[in-house]
Order: sequence, then structure tokens, then C-alpha cells
Amino acid sequence: MTIRGMAVCVLTLALAGAAGSIAHAQERQRASPHETVTAEIDGATISITYGRPYMKGRQVAGGLIPYDKVWRTGADEATTLQTSRDLMFGPAHVSAGSVTLWTLASQTGPWKLILNKQTGQWGTAYDEKQDLSRVDMRVETLPAAVEQFTIAIEKNPAGKGGMLVMTWDTVKMTVPFSVM
Repeated sequence: MTIRGMAVCVLTLALAGAAGSIAHAQERQRASPHETVTAEIDGATISITYGRPYMKGRQVAGGLIPYDKVWRTGADEATTLQTSRDLMFGPAHVSAGSVTLWTLASQTGPWKLILNKQTGQWGTAYDEKQDLSRVDMRVETLPAAVEQFTIAIEKNPAGKGGMLVMTWDTVKMTVPFSVM
């Protein structure tokens, strides 16, 4: 092979690699705005970073949040909760650090918040073997629709600890937690 032929080969491989990288980046391009919410609860700093999809006239419960199938609890990358202190979500102990949050909705039973040890993944790369725990959520119907998916961390009005509150469409999901 001539030097010119080798140069053409190297250039072709480089362009093919760049095209593959661009295609992969476009595949992982964020479709929704992102937000980080942070709160101080009983001496713990708790932050949640998540994608905030819009309803855009689509069905949320049983549609965008499918029944009986794990949902990424937001859009794009997996939703991440980071805490400076250990937390308890019901019987589930969450050590200081990071976990991802997933949702399992149901038409017939309780909705579950899934706390997962795997972090840094795209929101479709759920690995059930990495589950720390699944905790029941309280699900209520709101009187008016919330267009954009929203997560809040609130102080528990009944005393110590906090509430993880998620709203979208006419669905409000809450999970209490305590700080260890």
C-alpha cells in the first residue's frame, strides 16, 4: 500500500469513528430541561438532579409513566439523589452518597419508589440487581394538572424528617424519609 493509500485509509477510519461518536452523542442528547433541587433537612443536605419532561397533551399515568414497568423518574439520565447524611425511606437505609431513583407505577397496587445503587447511567439502563430497596409511595390525585414533571424535597410538616414529593399531570407521589 502506498503512503497516499494509507493516509486515505487512516482518514476514512477517523471520519467513521467521528461519525459514530456524533451518532452516539445525538442518541444521548437531552430531550428535556434539567434541574437540581437541594434542601437542608435535619442537618442533612439532600440534592436531586433530574430531567423535567413536559406533558405536551400526552397521557402520564399509564402512558409516560407506564404501569407495571420501571420508569426513570424523569427524563434523560437516571435521576440521582445525593445526601450528606444517612437517610431512611421506610425500612430502606440509604447511606450518605448517591443513589438513583426509579418509579414502578401500578393500576392495582401501591406505586413504588425504587432506590438503586447504580449511578451515572442513562435513564434506560436500569439494573434491578442494583436495587437497594423498593418503598411504597402515597399517590394522590391533584385538582389541576401540572404540565412539567417536578420533584421537591420538603420538611415533614408532621415533625422530623422530610418528604420527597413528585408531581406531574394530576398525579402527586410522596415518600417520607428520616435523617439518621
